[in-house]
Amino acid sequence: MADRASGAPSAAALYLDYLNNLFTDFEELHGDRVFADDTAIVGGLARFNGETCVVIGQQKGRDTKEKIFRNFGMPKPEGYRKALRLMRLAERFGFPVFTFVDTPGAYPGVGAEERGQSEAIGRNLFAMAELRVPILCTIIGEGGSGGALAIAVGDVIIMLQYSTYSVISPEGCASILWKSADFAAEAAETLGITATRLKALGLIDKIVAEPLGGAHRDCDATMQAVKKALQDSWRQLKETPLDKLLETRFEKLIGYGKFKEVEQK
Repeated sequence: MADRASGAPSAAALYLDYLNNLFTDFEELHGDRVFADDTAIVGGLARFNGETCVVIGQQKGRDTKEKIFRNFGMPKPEGYRKALRLMRLAERFGFPVFTFVDTPGAYPGVGAEERGQSEAIGRNLFAMAELRVPILCTIIGEGGSGGALAIAVGDVIIMLQYSTYSVISPEGCASILWKSADFAAEAAETLGITATRLKALGLIDKIVAEPLGGAHRDCDATMQAVKKALQDSWRQLKETPLDKLLETRFEKLIGYGKFKEVEQK
């Protein structure tokens, strides 16, 4: 387990820092009961404000040894299947689900593709859309591609002010559209990967303000801001009947996307 966030400028808070600070009585659960235990995704039972919940997140690692152990926060299919197992456990007992997103994307290795990476991501998207418990998702750093989306379908999507969230990386988008990663900046602007753009487009629900210079400048203040946002959101979700919650979640999902029609001259 990672050390508690110290607030030092040199140490950005990672998922396990949020887990240690915002939750109590955490009991990690391992494995997908199919292939292996993916250390890039850490999840289990915990308490939030004294109430039992399931918490799931992506851990990148802080030093070289931990980054290799956590596969740089890039989950494999077994990681997403472990996350789905925990979500089904939460559904069975009526526990809310808290997820924390911080990944450059799903692991693109040959083995991951052979074991059904795309199927695992797609199944999670489908399952989270209909999961019969409240889901609160928080993007705490890098929300990259399907690797992020696979644990980010929820009733409330919270995003740190300077984090990013996108269906594809700007470099990947530029390589597809312009055949060159040199256009990454233009791709990023078009994708609208920042919190303010995503909030304006209705793709996220709340933005958590970060301290001057970013969350790493004052990790403790960031933790408190995230905790307050989660408390407020959880309070609202608790008061919403389950059927209404699912209806609202579904309507939000099918309502995603905005476009403009331009007349040809």
